[in-house]
Amino acid sequence: MEYRDYYQILGVERSAPQDEIKRAYRKLARKYHPDVSKEDNAEDRFKEVNEAYEVLKDPEKRAAYDQLGSNWNSGQDFKPPPDWDQGFEFHGGGYTEADPEAFSDFFESLFGRGGFTQGGFHRGRRQFHAHGQNTYARIAIDIEDSYTGRKRQITLKHSELGADGRPVVKERKLNVTIPKGVTEGQQIRLAGQGEPGMGEGKPGDLFLEIVFNRHTRFSTEGKTVYLDLPVAPWEAALGGKVPVRTPDGLVNLTLPANSKSGSKLRLKGRGLPAKVPGDLYVVVDVVTPPANTDAERAAYTAFRDAFTFDPRADSGHA
Repeated sequence: MEYRDYYQILGVERSAPQDEIKRAYRKLARKYHPDVSKEDNAEDRFKEVNEAYEVLKDPEKRAAYDQLGSNWNSGQDFKPPPDWDQGFEFHGGGYTEADPEAFSDFFESLFGRGGFTQGGFHRGRRQFHAHGQNTYARIAIDIEDSYTGRKRQITLKHSELGADGRPVVKERKLNVTIPKGVTEGQQIRLAGQGEPGMGEGKPGDLFLEIVFNRHTRFSTEGKTVYLDLPVAPWEAALGGKVPVRTPDGLVNLTLPANSKSGSKLRLKGRGLPAKVPGDLYVVVDVVTPPANTDAERAAYTAFRDAFTFDPRADSGHA
């Protein structure tokens, strides 16, 4: 996937105020509009210009995009860091209010393909009333938090336009209850914590999308948890009881004899909690110890001489 420099596309500096960005967009939109432009690549350029403006016109999207840094060149291979947007509040449904089909894979990887929804509004006799918009953010938790549930304080960043027309990032703190059994991708709704309403309009809601922190041993798919278990060759060959530290505590697992790397052992109901809890799969990883001393090399030699086993007998390499 190629990186897109939205400032370069609009021909403005990264420090440009919002009114300059708007002027640059209008100029380029007129120049490349497919109905009037005679440029060969007018349609593609028009889409690029609209995509750049979709991001840079929005203080939240612009502030989050700026956080990626300026050390990228257009066309350079790019993959967004997994936590690049954590803690940013985005307005509208999902991560964009525009037609997602009109934008690039680069845009989608950053802001997703959420649909657009907005609170209703009505006019009173003397005053305009409007519901506040919903806001959206991602927060990262540990897998273990889903097993127990917990209360935690989070810090969210949102942006407002400063006096110079540039977004200013501000923070607010919220106390959040992480429900037991929450899965990655699930949303937690905080009623009334979104954008304030106008007049007597109710505030919008804040939706927190859950992502799990990366773990060296655990991973999840829905309610199912996978755990990598390193075992010694003699443990794999002979089998026996092996202590396994799961997200829910210590388990003495019975390892079958002649276990192989990649084999899975199911612990029913030991996945993420739910009315019907998920399962936990222990994935065996046979680890070969190094032979660094004379005694260790002698042990390997004796081990070799005790067997007629040929690992390449059926592979065509023998």
